Amino acid sequence: MLCEPRSGRLAAWGNALLAGFVSPDDAALAIVGEDAVHRVEGLPGEAGPVGLTLALGRLRALGVTGYRVALPAPGHPLGLSGPPAFNARALDAEEAVVATGAPYGLVPEVHEAGPAGDVHVEVVWHCLAVREAPPADVPSLGEAERELAEALRDATEVLSRLDVAASGPVAEAAIDAYRARAERGSAETLAPGYPPRAVRVLELAQRIGLLISVAYENGHGGAVSASEIAARGEALRPVERVARRAQVAAYNAYVEERERGR
Repeated sequence: MLCEPRSGRLAAWGNALLAGFVSPDDAALAIVGEDAVHRVEGLPGEAGPVGLTLALGRLRALGVTGYRVALPAPGHPLGLSGPPAFNARALDAEEAVVATGAPYGLVPEVHEAGPAGDVHVEVVWHCLAVREAPPADVPSLGEAERELAEALRDATEVLSRLDVAASGPVAEAAIDAYRARAERGSAETLAPGYPPRAVRVLELAQRIGLLISVAYENGHGGAVSASEIAARGEALRPVERVARRAQVAAYNAYVEERERGR
């Protein structure tokens, strides 16, 4: 959860490109990020994989007017609209991009190679047919912000009592990574054209993601009994769900605002 999903980068910068805030090359560069290369395969009219710049232009020509994010988990098809074949692939990847204006979706397949510290990452986005229907379980920005505030308060109380976010090298590294990202400013959180509230919601969701990451990566922390370990899991699961819902709401804010303005 702490890491920015690749689907989030593609949707955010794809939307900025469609709105005319960035050039195709700048959008593609931002989407690739620290990865080596991204390609898209399965595009109508293309015999094989193509680069991101060409793919984004082709999708626009096919009628795409916006991009939404899906972050599904078992039992929670968050952001998906079908059909089953697309949903299954998105669930396996734990993320996807769903276009608006044309019935296409993109699911990433990540390939890693190389030794630790020098990993070479390539991503292939599979373009598949999607059902044009409202996405599942996506809240409004206002709803997401309220849910995050409540979840953070409740989870902090329970997790503090169980001491699951205990200090340690893993926890300290995670906190340092988050602080370094925060110091770079909110401009890097979302692409140009997004409302300030979307940036605020996404940053809060990432902060809650840090809490969840630290709790999981530090084993059982101070939760030494079976009942305490179960209580920790019960505290984390709903918070994780709320944070994923908020991430989707933030990334989808561009499309939602544009559609409300029609």
